[in-house]
Amino acid sequence: MNIFKAFVKKYFYYFSYFYRIVKGRLFIAFGLSMLVALMDGLGLTMFLPLLEMADGGNPDGKSMGRFGIILTLMQNYGIPLNISVVLLLMALFFSLKGVLKFVEQYYSILLRRFFIKQMRLSIVNLFDRYAFKNFIKQDSGRIQNAATSEIERIVVAFSSYMNVLQAFAMIFIYVGMAFSVNVRFSLLVMSGGALSNFLYASIFKKSKKYSVDISKNNQDFQSLLIQKITYFKYLKSSGLLSSYGNKLREQIEKVEFFYKKLGLLSSIITAIREPIIILIIVTVILVEINLYGGSIAGIILSLLFFYRSLTYLLALQSYWNSVIANYGSLVNLKNFTEELANGKDTQGTIKKDGLKECMELHNLNFSYGSHKVLHQLSLSINRNQVLAIVGESGSGKSTLMNILAGLYLPDSGSLFIDGVEIREIDRNHFQKHIGYITQEPVIFDDSIFNNVSFWDVDNATNRERCREALRKAAIFDFVDGLEEGEDSRLGNNGIMVSGGQKQRISIARELYKGINLLLMDEATSALDSGTEMDIQENIERLRGKVTIIIIAHRLSTIKNADQIFLLKQGQIASYGTFNELESKSTDFSKMISLQAF
Repeated sequence: MNIFKAFVKKYFYYFSYFYRIVKGRLFIAFGLSMLVALMDGLGLTMFLPLLEMADGGNPDGKSMGRFGIILTLMQNYGIPLNISVVLLLMALFFSLKGVLKFVEQYYSILLRRFFIKQMRLSIVNLFDRYAFKNFIKQDSGRIQNAATSEIERIVVAFSSYMNVLQAFAMIFIYVGMAFSVNVRFSLLVMSGGALSNFLYASIFKKSKKYSVDISKNNQDFQSLLIQKITYFKYLKSSGLLSSYGNKLREQIEKVEFFYKKLGLLSSIITAIREPIIILIIVTVILVEINLYGGSIAGIILSLLFFYRSLTYLLALQSYWNSVIANYGSLVNLKNFTEELANGKDTQGTIKKDGLKECMELHNLNFSYGSHKVLHQLSLSINRNQVLAIVGESGSGKSTLMNILAGLYLPDSGSLFIDGVEIREIDRNHFQKHIGYITQEPVIFDDSIFNNVSFWDVDNATNRERCREALRKAAIFDFVDGLEEGEDSRLGNNGIMVSGGQKQRISIARELYKGINLLLMDEATSALDSGTEMDIQENIERLRGKVTIIIIAHRLSTIKNADQIFLLKQGQIASYGTFNELESKSTDFSKMISLQAF
């Protein structure tokens, strides 16, 4: 039993893994390889009656074994059995093989591209549902490696495994064939082969073009993927993760389109190569016999140079070694995708379009492992309030913000949104109505319009929506003064604009969404005083229109907040307006004095 298990693990582990992804397509590919080998074998079998005719014999099909039925059928239908007919029949078999080879080769390429597509889509889809609490534990290097290099290595393993199956099919057909050489015949064949290069020249030119297109689109895909990983928290908290995933999916489709074009050309090259060779050989044989009076026996011996089985036997060993060489990548990616699948978010079913009335926290607790962060925390946030959360580092501010954004679920206690408990809510839908601004604003390497609209349809209506959002964020004049206006690119991580401008563009994006809840996590701590005042003005413009929750390091930002909650060791130590806290909380007064406020 142990020997059997070891055998299955060694030889069928890969089959089961690949079959799980491509299903019955694997059998179709193997079946096509068998048909190609069969047609090739039938063509080669026709050499036997040729040899018998060369010796002056009358072929009866006995030497052909079961394939002797071909000669029997020819006799039954009154088809004359001579050299010309046999050569034409041979050409027919190899032409059929060429057609089948094209189908097999192109199907094999489509299957490989389908495999790559499914692997990449699996990663993208799993990330769309991945819980933020699990994401922060992941190594970003591992994520990038698994989504790029490991997939490519597994694709190599899959391609090699397909070649193993193909080689096995070929060996099964070709065993027993031999070869020999005729110098003049070989030179004539080589001359014909040289002439065929003119046909390949135009195909190679197109292949080069598609190769450039593939390189460019692959580069764009890698760029988008890295940005998705970098900005995962923002995309997750603002309900844009799936939408950004759609952009990745679109880029995957672009890459696959050019791969298919290149695959089509590759299939044509592979498919026509041998039919052309055979047609050249048939032509050369006719020339050899009719013009030079050559010996048919010598010609047939030279054709045995196409002894297939040894070639495929050696190739099989090489392909199998390639499969084994990528075993580690296969196991690593398999484990990684299982982690993503097991770490997905749990979602409720009630869809809420943002905050309508109030958010209420009752005796909420949250821990990272054994470390308690929030303890018995209760508070209420009314619609269209400006609420601030302050406290020393480690007091639980960011954790509380993550819970309010739906990134974390409480360990115990409750968070109600308009009377509905957070666990019952479809948080993905709810987050689409949340705006989220962080200390490091999220700026994509694209135009201002695409940054604000998040790649919404580019039409007159959405252009005006974008301008209105820029006006509300107090950055329209700056954008309007740029040479390309809203179509100006911002560069990697917004390198073309200042920190304050990045913040305003981020605010404009949230306003474009039509949010009714804006979360600002240390959004002004990295800004200069002048820019901070501009952001304060933005907050004042939004007062009474949206609910704003601010985590503030600089207390000057929140001086006009309706309510300020002071956190200390995961609990609310005090709350009230700015002036109320200053008069009744020594901790808050100390914070003011330290900032020379």
